[in-house]
Amino acid sequence: MTNETTTPTTVTLRLSDPGVGEQLEALPATLALIGFTTDDGQPVCVDLDAEGPHVLVCTGTGGGATTILRTLTAQLLHHGSHALVLDRKRISHRWASGLPGVTYCRETSDIHDALMGLRAELQHRLALIDQHGDVDDLPRLTLVFEAADSTLRQLARHWDTIREKDDPKTSPAVDALQDVFFAGPQARIHVLATSQLATGILGAGRENFSTKVLGRATTRTWQHLAPQIHPTPEPNTHPGHVHVVQGCNAHPTQVLLLTDTEAAEGIAATETEED
Repeated sequence: MTNETTTPTTVTLRLSDPGVGEQLEALPATLALIGFTTDDGQPVCVDLDAEGPHVLVCTGTGGGATTILRTLTAQLLHHGSHALVLDRKRISHRWASGLPGVTYCRETSDIHDALMGLRAELQHRLALIDQHGDVDDLPRLTLVFEAADSTLRQLARHWDTIREKDDPKTSPAVDALQDVFFAGPQARIHVLATSQLATGILGAGRENFSTKVLGRATTRTWQHLAPQIHPTPEPNTHPGHVHVVQGCNAHPTQVLLLTDTEAAEGIAATETEED
């Protein structure tokens, strides 16, 4: 695909920049655009039909993790995905609250229940696969997991307060997330997660993420999440500049920055066209 955009490392990349909107619309529904490489301006995408198409965004403070999730989520919703947004910060993805096809959870108890419901949906879809061979006629389901490490700790504490004597010690909601990591892709369920540290099950399950977006990452983070990349790339503090790790490649990338309004209005426009 010929790229007509200009993506220098000294500017941010916006939807209004020349050629960006056209390239975004030209992508097939199975691809979600992260941004463009800073060396030759090639599109860097998540392939939803690839093996293990989950995305982990791990950045330091101010690294743009929330913005990256917003940009990816808006594209998936645009192409008909449903979304379960887990946002204990309460403000990270307010643009999506109330949109068609979006379930938005802020409280830890609600997040617990939502993950249990997601596990039930996963089991339902897997049963359909056993019966019919595929679930291609079902909409994609995207789990948008903001501040995942912190939320997982809160889920563990929440379970400690509500579990009965004979209940398992491990939070079933955390177990449900592990099930989604492992079996979700074949059931058209994808995880988009942000983290500053990628500890716990996020770090231990790094092989479940076919795409890792690292911004302002320390050498320790690189060694933990992408030990196959040598040498470790130098951190870049320019807004929107990250490295996208896919397999044994780390693409220096300028991410596409969608505003809240652009993300929400894009979905609203899609709904209007369908009506």
